[in-house]
Amino acid sequence: MSFKCITVRRAGPVEYVNLNRPAVRNAFNEDCIRELSWWVESAAADRSLRVVVLGGEGPVFCAGADVTWMSRMVGYSREENLEDAGELGRLFLALDRLPLPIVGRVHGAALGGGAGLCAICDMVVGADDAVFGFTEVKLGIIPAVIAPFVLAKIGRSAARELFLTGARFTAARAREIGLVHTIAPAPDLDKVVEGYVAELLTCGPEAVSAAKGLIPEVARRGPAESTSVTSDAIATRRVSPEGQEGMRAFLEKRKPSWAVTAETVEREG
Repeated sequence: MSFKCITVRRAGPVEYVNLNRPAVRNAFNEDCIRELSWWVESAAADRSLRVVVLGGEGPVFCAGADVTWMSRMVGYSREENLEDAGELGRLFLALDRLPLPIVGRVHGAALGGGAGLCAICDMVVGADDAVFGFTEVKLGIIPAVIAPFVLAKIGRSAARELFLTGARFTAARAREIGLVHTIAPAPDLDKVVEGYVAELLTCGPEAVSAAKGLIPEVARRGPAESTSVTSDAIATRRVSPEGQEGMRAFLEKRKPSWAVTAETVEREG
């Protein structure tokens, strides 16, 4: 499938997905949402895909909503706004539930929905000069659609400060609240991202997917209520072919069959 609003590059088991609207700072519009939705559906069904890197073309990661798109919203009825917001919400939910690790590569700025994208990434590498913000209140609206994902990432206290003020903040602050995991000098951004990719490719792909799925299951339960879920999860993994291979490889002091080197990815890219 050909895309206009995103670019997709495959390198072995890794897919690099970039927002591709640099003229408008990679801002969202309905076409961008539709293409990302198509992509995430295909990625979820691709058994050979193991890691996704999400970034943006040009000088900015994502500046939120497109001004032209927003100008049309002004004339929308409440029902039309509900439909429009629902499409964006379904995209974020699909990205959040994608059974693959997503590494965010963030540079320039991540504002509004762009900051929301950081919240659905499993790992985020931010350039040291990147700027972040949940700026919706500056426009008289609110960060509603992205709120569940952002709250899960940064917690209520930080959300109260940043949602209510709409203030922009630094990469250091983003790391402090958990929106960003690693900060890198801008010239080293790709090197640090590839470090995460290389680490992920040493892990059992089914185990990574299961671990990602386990987190929300445990998070919504207390320790006592989680016991049956976690016991079932580890028992299932131990007897799985991948679990058996991983444990045998460890005992036999060899690499498991799924381990992929960075050189292999580079060669296949």
